[in-house]
Amino acid sequence: MERRAADRTETPRKLWYAAYGSNVHPERLRAYLAGGRPQGASRWYPGCRDRTMPAESVPVELPGVLYFATTSPVWGGGRAFYDPAADGRTLAVAHLVTAGQFSDIAAQEMYRDPGTDLDLSHVLARGRDRIGAGRYETLVYAGELAGRPVLTCTAPWRVGEVPHLPPAAAYLRFLATGLLAAGRGWSAAAVAEYLAGSPGAERQWSAADVLQLME
Repeated sequence: MERRAADRTETPRKLWYAAYGSNVHPERLRAYLAGGRPQGASRWYPGCRDRTMPAESVPVELPGVLYFATTSPVWGGGRAFYDPAADGRTLAVAHLVTAGQFSDIAAQEMYRDPGTDLDLSHVLARGRDRIGAGRYETLVYAGELAGRPVLTCTAPWRVGEVPHLPPAAAYLRFLATGLLAAGRGWSAAAVAEYLAGSPGAERQWSAADVLQLME
């Protein structure tokens, strides 16, 4: 993936949605696209206007840090957030979706009703756009892949500005198995060490614990 300053202002028809949390897992992503409730979750998702699965999904590494904070009402335990300004790397899966699908996925992450296209011109031009005060209401431009922009959403705060909270087992299992299935060649041990070493998770989970969740 190419990392460069955002220089786009026109919203493309298709873009890469970089999932770093449970949407790395195809079952979880399917619930956001087609509607439904993934195994282990307590929430039903309405889905996108366009319920087509991504044309392509590829593993990527984003500059920045994955961390766990705040309490998820869906899973219990800490939620995954992404700090693009911190030193480190974040394992993610980039899904090739339409701009409308990205808008609807982001809306569901923000506990809003899907159906309204986001204005992506600001994040594409500036690299970051805070569209609300909520936990996933900050859009981030993470670079380009195959000539298309890579976008994700996260919280407005930095990794060190919020108390960390360990993730629940069901949530961590989705992250681990989703990353392992991404097909890059990340080993189970590498994925386990990455997740167990992320701020918040290290308070409760060891790499051995995460490996056991994958079984």
